[in-house]
Amino acid sequence: MTEVILATSERATVPVHALYDSELEGFLAGQAAFARAYAELSEFKAKAGQVLVLPGAEGAIEAVLFGLGSSPADPMVFRGLPAKLPTGDYAMATTPAGISLDQIALAFALGSYRFDRYKQKKTHDRPRLVAQGADVAEVNSIAHACALARDMVNTPANDLGPLQLETIAREIAEQYGAAITVVTGEGLLEANYPAVHAVGRAAVEARAPRMIEMSWGEAGKPLVCLVGKGVVFDTGGLDIKPSAGMRQMKKDMGGAAHVLALGRMIMAAQLPVRLSILVPVAENAISGDAMRPGDVLDSRKGLTIEVGNTDAEGRLILADALTRACELEPALTLDLATLTGAARAALGPQLPPFYTDDEELAGQIEAAMAEVSDPMWRMPLWKGYVDSLDSDVADIKNDPDGWAQAGSVTAALFLQRFAPAGAWAHFDIFAWNPRNRPGWTAGAEAQAIRALYQMIRTRFA
Repeated sequence: MTEVILATSERATVPVHALYDSELEGFLAGQAAFARAYAELSEFKAKAGQVLVLPGAEGAIEAVLFGLGSSPADPMVFRGLPAKLPTGDYAMATTPAGISLDQIALAFALGSYRFDRYKQKKTHDRPRLVAQGADVAEVNSIAHACALARDMVNTPANDLGPLQLETIAREIAEQYGAAITVVTGEGLLEANYPAVHAVGRAAVEARAPRMIEMSWGEAGKPLVCLVGKGVVFDTGGLDIKPSAGMRQMKKDMGGAAHVLALGRMIMAAQLPVRLSILVPVAENAISGDAMRPGDVLDSRKGLTIEVGNTDAEGRLILADALTRACELEPALTLDLATLTGAARAALGPQLPPFYTDDEELAGQIEAAMAEVSDPMWRMPLWKGYVDSLDSDVADIKNDPDGWAQAGSVTAALFLQRFAPAGAWAHFDIFAWNPRNRPGWTAGAEAQAIRALYQMIRTRFA
């Protein structure tokens, strides 16, 4: 990722004045007549995200006015700034009360993301923000981790299969001195990951399923377990998805991408925890060896699972991974998955739901997401729907009875059967921007992990 946040620059910087609409008149009163007239001619009202580039006498940029709208502003409004600036170096000259330079710099970095791997014409020169006084190393660490997650989700399945996901995990482990083990293919049965094997066994041998486990940190520190769904492509299996539903299924490994990115943040910051990252990886393919509706699968926990729908495969591989988390006796377990369309129907693409019965943990997550402007919404683990997962032939089934209707809730209830006791939360992320807007390019989006990083920093301080 090209650095767009700098501590210093040898080049001249253009001043940026970030203004609430209520501050605009007073600010312009102190400027030259040309600036006042130009702002009026341009109908600049300091609306949220509005940008006015003020030219100087020689034609160069004299200053930039950036609108914040009404007070207080969401710091993420600054994500839209780089998309509206010419190439050059900029520095904040007027910043709003209540928004730190670190927040501005991070938003600027997140808004500068581009995925141009497959473009012949690439954008090398981008606007840069000189954020002297900010914690530039920390800002860039978070921005790079989010970019990694987005790059992984954006990469099509022909270039990001199980082996490539494993390679990325190994590179992260090597960079931060973490231990890593990988169990592949038929070895999953020997190692007692039968559900992971069942979901991925229909793929060709080169794309065999695997279980990745990464460990980091000093003995004696509290253990944080991160579990991420790594379905590199989801056809739906024999319950095949329609073409429209399959189109973006390269992103079904979004949970894996997110926990690897979150783990990277934690290790880079040397947070005082032990870390275990568990990533079950599979391609939900179709072949003569594909699991069938009506099959009964074994699981690592010992519970048998009736497959009512082969397109509800993510919860199957997570079941084995969460059982492995139980064996590690973590102080905190977080699982992230692009799990259900029902979550989108309930809350849309911008607001992922999360589930936990731990009130203290829920409060910490909500405080962190407000602090770093990483929105989520807590949904209930409504026990009235537990019976919808009852099977006539097995201990549990992977698709709930239709009467329960709440697909994201019932998926979370399924996972809860396998999750460790104690502090656990499940995040049903979308990991995608369905529309293009300044600062939020269409395609992959990092969700929840900035808030979770902040929560972990605070919880284990």
